[in-house]
Amino acid sequence: MKRLLLLPLILRLAAPAAAQAGLEYRVPPPEIMELADYERAPSLSLDSKREYMLFSYRPAYKTLAELKQEELRLAGLRVNPVTNISTTLTYSSNLKVRRVTDREERQVAGLPPSPRIAYLSWSPDEKRIAFTHTAGTGVELWVLDVETARAERLTGPVLNANLGEPYSWLRDSRTLLVRMLPADRPPLLDPGVELPKGPSVSEGTGEKSQTRTYQDLLKNPMDERNFETLMTSELRLVGLDGKSRLFKPAAMYAGESVSPDGNYVLVTTLHRPFSYAVPLWRFPMKETVCALDGREIRTVNEVPLTEIMPKGFSAVRKGRRSMHWRADKPATLFFVEALDEIGRAHV
Repeated sequence: MKRLLLLPLILRLAAPAAAQAGLEYRVPPPEIMELADYERAPSLSLDSKREYMLFSYRPAYKTLAELKQEELRLAGLRVNPVTNISTTLTYSSNLKVRRVTDREERQVAGLPPSPRIAYLSWSPDEKRIAFTHTAGTGVELWVLDVETARAERLTGPVLNANLGEPYSWLRDSRTLLVRMLPADRPPLLDPGVELPKGPSVSEGTGEKSQTRTYQDLLKNPMDERNFETLMTSELRLVGLDGKSRLFKPAAMYAGESVSPDGNYVLVTTLHRPFSYAVPLWRFPMKETVCALDGREIRTVNEVPLTEIMPKGFSAVRKGRRSMHWRADKPATLFFVEALDEIGRAHV
């Protein structure tokens, strides 16, 4: 008797499970869509003369393609190895321009289909705005003419944005200094295919140190090679006509800054040895002042690998740091340096 009653019960419970096969994502009812699928308020950027405003619009949610994109986690970075840009970046999907005295915005013409816009920057004369567009195979450089509200592409998908904004305006407002992928860039190593050529080795000095726990660190020589490949770029000067010329040969460029008078560029590069204990911002770095023809004028700062820090929450490393151009001088650098022997931050 119990068996006869139990069999129909099992069949009834199993039937709904079988009916779920082949389901696809579905759009919710209109009343739910009105609540969920809305247009966010745009971000606003205003020129210093207060003549023009730029409106950048971001989608409410990331797409499924963005959520499932490839990702490498190396030395504190999370980047897409195909497009060479951070996987944590939030893109804008549309741009509009408005003169302050006008009543309505103008849609920017010439944008690519389904644009993924990032790193917007006004030119020094504020007549143009540069930005990047992440295409399916890489990052492109675009420029928007503010007066005509029209955008044009300057380069193909060859920018290296793995370390953030991949370009800087020169003071002539007609040339940009751009980080580009080298033509002879080696392919990335696949840990699932490549066999290691040796063991992973970490050396200890025996010195005691308080070390924070960091995510996404390098773990072996294969990670080191992939990190170096991802960080290496050429610095090229790109004009508004799209033509480019080499400024500096391939190296691990971490930052570029043009002096107020436009005659010099402060270039920051990463160097070996790398570390398995700290992220890239504590790797060895060198800061060099270059002329506009690429000649090195002077090395102004060299930072060694910093694995060991002084004790204390506000402790900083010894030596020069936070080096920038003074805005009130043609070409004068300033920096911060700890004045005591234990690296405290009172300077």
